[in-house]
Amino acid sequence: HAQLQARDSRDAPTAADPPPIEPTSEQVRVAPEPDADADAAARDEALGDALSAHVAAVAEAAQDQPPTRIAPPTPDISAHPGATVASSRPTSSAIDADVVVAMHGVSHRFDGREVLSSLDLTVPRGTILGIIGPSGAGKTTTIRMLTGAIRPTAGQVSVLGRSPNEFRRRERERIGYMPQSFTLYEDLTAGENIDFVASLFGMLWRRRRRRVREVLKVVDLWDARGRQAGKLSGGMQRRLELACALVHEPELIILDEPTAGIDPLLRGTIWEELHALRDAGRTLLVTTQHVSEADECDAVAMIVGGRIIALAPPDELRRTATNGDLLEIETAALFDGSVLAGTPGVREVTQDGPRHLRVVVDDAGTSLPVVVERIKAAGGGVESAREQRLSFDEIFAILVARHDRERAAEAGDKAGDGSAEAA
Repeated sequence: HAQLQARDSRDAPTAADPPPIEPTSEQVRVAPEPDADADAAARDEALGDALSAHVAAVAEAAQDQPPTRIAPPTPDISAHPGATVASSRPTSSAIDADVVVAMHGVSHRFDGREVLSSLDLTVPRGTILGIIGPSGAGKTTTIRMLTGAIRPTAGQVSVLGRSPNEFRRRERERIGYMPQSFTLYEDLTAGENIDFVASLFGMLWRRRRRRVREVLKVVDLWDARGRQAGKLSGGMQRRLELACALVHEPELIILDEPTAGIDPLLRGTIWEELHALRDAGRTLLVTTQHVSEADECDAVAMIVGGRIIALAPPDELRRTATNGDLLEIETAALFDGSVLAGTPGVREVTQDGPRHLRVVVDDAGTSLPVVVERIKAAGGGVESAREQRLSFDEIFAILVARHDRERAAEAGDKAGDGSAEAA
């Protein structure tokens, strides 16, 4: 009995203890019963939205925290006299809101050999830049720098306003990249590969399903969507890689040899889709060995031996190669082309045969009738006269030969200067 009294005295409220608070009817909230008839897909999508928002918030908070940085070792450049280490953060003056890609004085060395030399390149928003050159010219190395896979030995690189070495998740999600080699999962089907890549970018199932269907049709793989990627032909695998690069609708699309191994008819379809992306405001960088595809681009950078030897729109490259517009003249009889020398607008006349002339003029539209009248005034007749548009294979050959001559002349001048100094 004494023990019970002691326990009751301990449990009794004291003056220091606050009285218990009973909840009123207004403070009590009863959770509504779930709607048993709600659509399961809608609940799944809402849950996915909430989860994605939570993950994005956590990632954003993590990005805003100052990371702990470990100072990298000082690179040894003593083996490469004159080389400098590129700044990891371009200056603000080099970054323009309308410029998606900017490279200033960029060089890169592999094992002491310079594979890129003093590249200057600016790509405005909403354009297609074709990077054209032979195998080993440095096209893929340039692309790998833009994606942050390798660092330049010298110079500055800016992509979407940031150095590729400092890319965060938000920048990488704005870029679509198609590598030169096949990197997808061979055991997954074509549709599963695209769906997997789309899920990596946080696309929910409804939009993901729609985009997978769209890109499969663009690259003509809809009927092969259930086949394993490892059992597709080489050309079909390239098309599958392209579909994966396009599925999340990126702002900048980098395509390394996208049409390699693809038949000409489908190649035209792919370029139509690339033009549509450009018209929608996307920016595209396309490397290719198909020189004829230069006509599909808004601007063309021709790269040879790690150097850009020409950078201009396709029509400007034609004029650069021939020093103007080119006319093909076929006369009715033997005619001396030197008669055209001094004609207004005529820059150069080449006699390819007794009746065939190649005339370089300032402007084909205005100079063609002038040249025809000059031939008639000299007593000749004209069988045909037209503007000739050189193929890009011919243009490329002309520009490369001109570049080689200039480099040889520079080397000769340096050798001459060295000999003079030695004497």
